[in-house]
Amino acid sequence: MADMITVTADLLRRQLSAVFESWGMPREDIDTTVRVMVETDLRGIDSHGVGMLANYQEKKNHGRLKPRPQVRILRETPAMALMDADCSIGHPPSVAAMNLAVNKAKAVGIGAVGVRNSNHYGAAGYYSLLASDLGVIGMSFTSVTSAIVVPTFSRDPYLGTNPIAFAAPAQRNKAFSLDMATSTVASGKVSIAKRTGKPMPAGWVLDNHGQPLTDASKAPNGNRRLTPLGGSRELGSHKGYGLAMMVEILCSTLTGQISAPRDINDPDFRNKTLETTGHFFIAIDPALFGDGEAFREEMDALMDRMRALPAIDPGQPVQVAGDFEYAEYEVRSKAGIPLSAALYEEVREVCRQSGASFLL
Repeated sequence: MADMITVTADLLRRQLSAVFESWGMPREDIDTTVRVMVETDLRGIDSHGVGMLANYQEKKNHGRLKPRPQVRILRETPAMALMDADCSIGHPPSVAAMNLAVNKAKAVGIGAVGVRNSNHYGAAGYYSLLASDLGVIGMSFTSVTSAIVVPTFSRDPYLGTNPIAFAAPAQRNKAFSLDMATSTVASGKVSIAKRTGKPMPAGWVLDNHGQPLTDASKAPNGNRRLTPLGGSRELGSHKGYGLAMMVEILCSTLTGQISAPRDINDPDFRNKTLETTGHFFIAIDPALFGDGEAFREEMDALMDRMRALPAIDPGQPVQVAGDFEYAEYEVRSKAGIPLSAALYEEVREVCRQSGASFLL
């Protein structure tokens, strides 16, 4: 596409590292954050990789994101733990939390780790796949501070996109990897539509009167009014709403996460220093239920059966969750990562503000 700039994964890693170095982040945190962000872009999840960089810079400027946090474990048992991220960028504490959950699962069969006082952690699926790469089932959830999802029958937004990710390892196949927002679409997709000037499908976003909105330029940041998964009550939006509440309970209510006021009429609603995020991670060792190798073999058989189902269109075979991202990863690893012209300029501006060299 004429308005797209393609960069290599290595160049993008160096660019992100330069920005985070200018922030004064520790080397280990830089390496972790860059790895998560670039892997996300390689998998084709453009809304959650480098596309979030300007957002992270804004949070840091508002004092909401600390470049050098003191992450600590508040409580711990053999199967569970609660961490405080001290306003860290979300990727390093989340990797640490999932690794801790995996270690607990391998020791006692299951591990659950909650994280509070964090920030956006990228794509939820990165962390569930991290667990499956280590041989266990992984689940990843996060709350979202921005009130941008309109609950079914509500006039105003309250919830975030509150994603769910689940990954299970197989033997021959790549892991089953589900990564989904509990809204009809992730908020980053609206940002992409806004950058590219493309119309949104009806059912993604509602206007102030509850009617479908297709012009992304009229969906400003912080008030996008996304629909819960399903889009409307007739198509099951109450189910997406219920799933979003489940994520909110795990990530915020259970962890003791303190979020900003969600009332859009509250004068503190825009106070970005009050906004932090909660995450929740679960790891399950299949060996607890019998033979771990047999589980992985049956995962192969299950996914093979799904893909072998007769397709409506022979040119569009049945897939399972993760297939698109794996295919995109192969393409982008060789051809590079496409950035829209608008995102390219966003990265340039972040570099200007932070004093980092613009390498792209």
